[in-house]
Amino acid sequence: MKKKFRITVENRKKIGGYFFTLPFTLGFLFLFLYPFLQTVMFSFNKLNLGREGYSLEFVGIANYKYALLENTEFVETLVETVLSMLAELPVILAFSLFAAIILNQNFKGRTLARVIFFLPVIYGAGVVLKMEQTDYVTELMRHSDTLFMFSGDALRNLLTQMRVIPDWMVNYVMNAVENIPTIIRSSGIQILVFLAGLQSISPEVYEAAKVEGATAWESFWLITFPMISPLIITNTVYTIVDSLTSATNPLVDQIKNATFSGRGYGASTAMSTIYFLVIAILLGIVFKLINKYVVYTD
Repeated sequence: MKKKFRITVENRKKIGGYFFTLPFTLGFLFLFLYPFLQTVMFSFNKLNLGREGYSLEFVGIANYKYALLENTEFVETLVETVLSMLAELPVILAFSLFAAIILNQNFKGRTLARVIFFLPVIYGAGVVLKMEQTDYVTELMRHSDTLFMFSGDALRNLLTQMRVIPDWMVNYVMNAVENIPTIIRSSGIQILVFLAGLQSISPEVYEAAKVEGATAWESFWLITFPMISPLIITNTVYTIVDSLTSATNPLVDQIKNATFSGRGYGASTAMSTIYFLVIAILLGIVFKLINKYVVYTD
């Protein structure tokens, strides 16, 4: 008799994982890989435009020397952009998780509340970002920032004089409060991801914990947080990429401007390559640090 071929549960999971990542793999091979290799090639050349197209003149690492050593604005803007993103990252993740927990509760108008919290995703669209540049919106934001500046400074001075918490923590919290519009606008997708994770947790788990006498605080740290910890990595990666590639990112504008008003396309692609490597290294470090505390369940 012929022996029947059976796929084990472990192999089924592996096959499912391959099929799940197949769209990304195909997209990377056919849509991203060739333009990326072409960008790296252009970064080592000077691109000259002519009637019949373009020609490349090999210049070695001259474009990279210009980006890192001669163009001081690029390095300064790069450092400021990365540090600003790292400062906003914990606040965005904390706000997203807090909002998702609230939206996961049973209350009247929950659907409307979820729609409202998803509005930042629409607000971050290119058309709406263009509206921010109009005189009316700019003037309105300027007056609101001026009004908050006085109240924020008063609260900052009060907390500093009380000496209850360190000065660096006061400054961090106040800067986060000042950037509330940016934080809300950057949290739409993360809220949805956390909300989906919270809804996947079986209510029976919380009921069993409640029977055992666990408080809501203990249930959060012993059940909720560990079970959604894999989504923290997902939201962290998304937040980093979304922040560093945002249309309002000054470094992105600087790289674009280098093509036409700077040293040309070669220097611009060199800046893009450096920026890509910085993001890749940063994602690798963050993933390595967070992955130690992630709980994976079958």
